[in-house]
Amino acid sequence: MSNVMFPNLFSPAKIGNLELKNRIMKAPQSSGMSNMDGTVSERLVRYYKKQAAGGSGLIIVEYAYVDDIGAKSAHCHLGISSNEHIPGLAWLAENIREQGAVPGIQIEHCGRQKFLGTQPICAPSAIPWPRLWDQYGPQAVPHVLTIEEIKDIVSAFGDAAARAKKAGFELVEIHGAHGYLLTNFFSPTTNHRTDLYGGSLENRMRIYVEIVRDVREKVGPDFPVTIRLSGTDYEPDGFPIEDTIELAKVLEKEGIDAFHMSGGDHHTMIHQVSPMAMSLGHNVWAAEAIKKAVSVPVIASGSITLPEFAEEIIASGKGDFVGLGRPLWADPEWPKKAEEGRPEDIRPCIRCNEGCLERTFFNYKAITCAVNPIISREGELEIQPAQARKKIAVVGAGPAGLEAARVLKLRGHEVTIYEKAEKGGQLNEAAVPDFKADIRALKKSLITAVEKLEIPIIEKEVAAGDLAEYDAVVCATGSTSKKPTLPGIDHDLVVDASDYLTGKKEVGKNVVVLGVGLVGSETALHLSEKGHNVTLVGRKPNIMKGVAFTDFVAYSERIEKTDMTICTSTTPLEIVADGVMVEHAGKVRKITADNVLYAFGAKVEQDLYKELKEQGKDVHLIGDAVFPGKIMDAIHTGYRLGLKL
Repeated sequence: MSNVMFPNLFSPAKIGNLELKNRIMKAPQSSGMSNMDGTVSERLVRYYKKQAAGGSGLIIVEYAYVDDIGAKSAHCHLGISSNEHIPGLAWLAENIREQGAVPGIQIEHCGRQKFLGTQPICAPSAIPWPRLWDQYGPQAVPHVLTIEEIKDIVSAFGDAAARAKKAGFELVEIHGAHGYLLTNFFSPTTNHRTDLYGGSLENRMRIYVEIVRDVREKVGPDFPVTIRLSGTDYEPDGFPIEDTIELAKVLEKEGIDAFHMSGGDHHTMIHQVSPMAMSLGHNVWAAEAIKKAVSVPVIASGSITLPEFAEEIIASGKGDFVGLGRPLWADPEWPKKAEEGRPEDIRPCIRCNEGCLERTFFNYKAITCAVNPIISREGELEIQPAQARKKIAVVGAGPAGLEAARVLKLRGHEVTIYEKAEKGGQLNEAAVPDFKADIRALKKSLITAVEKLEIPIIEKEVAAGDLAEYDAVVCATGSTSKKPTLPGIDHDLVVDASDYLTGKKEVGKNVVVLGVGLVGSETALHLSEKGHNVTLVGRKPNIMKGVAFTDFVAYSERIEKTDMTICTSTTPLEIVADGVMVEHAGKVRKITADNVLYAFGAKVEQDLYKELKEQGKDVHLIGDAVFPGKIMDAIHTGYRLGLKL
């Protein structure tokens, strides 16, 4: 096994007296896979067993709530509030250790960010989380903690840490970031107290100091204790990095063994779980700032998607370790593949937040991953050898077709892919904007996987008669743009947005984009950021319907920095020689343009499928050919079909 590609990433290191085989750790993120009472489920054990087998030096298990009063944040949230939790936690720790990783666990009190929406919601001040207020109204207003209640919470953290040690975890991490209880005290945004827990920086950090002292007393001087901090909460009246630096200096003196740096809170979610429209390594700057101020190790985390970036962080001294959250959902074997010199085999996280954040935080489900259908289904959706070997054609080399072909080949089938255009399908146009550059790595990964399996990709538009020799056919034929039936739609200035994104057509300086859905909005933003004068027009009252929450916020912030004009609730009437006639609120006007782009959705391509079906062929439909959707839909349908044939 060679690690010459990433020597710093795979060098051994210590946190306190804890020996780690490399500098990669699983950053804790809630999975929604515990039992309702917070006990460990078999499903959770299977999940962490696979995570631990992937080569990380340290697995920090998702945050566990410390008391049964107000600490529990979400559905099926892991608990450590009672001795009744210890047997399951011990089972979990043992399974992680048996896979060669060190087991750690994060302990937490949710504060005002209680997704369950049930009282008591506890916080230093009666200031609700805005999203919870929108959902529950006055019920979201927190109960203001008394001094006595604060002392009880401090003790609950210490007791939880002691349970973690008893259960066999070798490290405990205090969650002091992301808008949970501790940052509710630390941030002036959420702390309006006038007693010894509010006002001055010393008072606002008091609960941190008391918790660290209580934890240290109950686990002993040699047990590794780390803390996760947000460099800033990115709130306009919140805490700056200078305050966090002072906090870190104080906590180092109290015996913290390492600082795990992140940023943001749930109100500023795009800085906490940054989508692909945000910068890679979005909070690494905070790790670098803290590292300059303390002598203990610092863990950098947040949107560190690829090994070369992780290596650069450690080699340049910005951090001593890297914490991987979403990247290990996309590919649990990320560390192993990097260490073996196979970074091209890593299935990269594209930071879409569709399978993780959208499912868990906003839809009360267990996690999954857009690019990895197995996550949360470990032991259920594993690839097994086929009972009988078949000769199978896959028509279409988009994400659905490539994924289906990969799985079919791994199961032992003889597979051939046919593609009439460019490998990658609609990933090619999706990856054009720089704010969607993460998709470029996914496209490369999917193509590399089928090439390494020596699956031939034949550049040819096939007809039903070309497929007679195959036992089965998979139609991953995708979809094409819907052409609107507007008068003047065939004018020379009219361009299909897909043709522009794939480089088939160019556009002038002044552009009107018709269609305020995701494709139209992204295309308009891309053009605007490239210096075009853009007007986005659509009948709907809002843009970007159906986009992930974090993408919507990130796109909105980018749009605010452009000169783009947005015309919602506006009906296109006719394309004319120098623009488009539109109607809004009963008034008709012309928007002058050099080009008019349209992005009015997509229509499925099922002609080949229907013809083969009529012939009695064993034929299957996947991806956009079933229903135009997102990358997650394509990859998941491709994977599942691959398991069935």
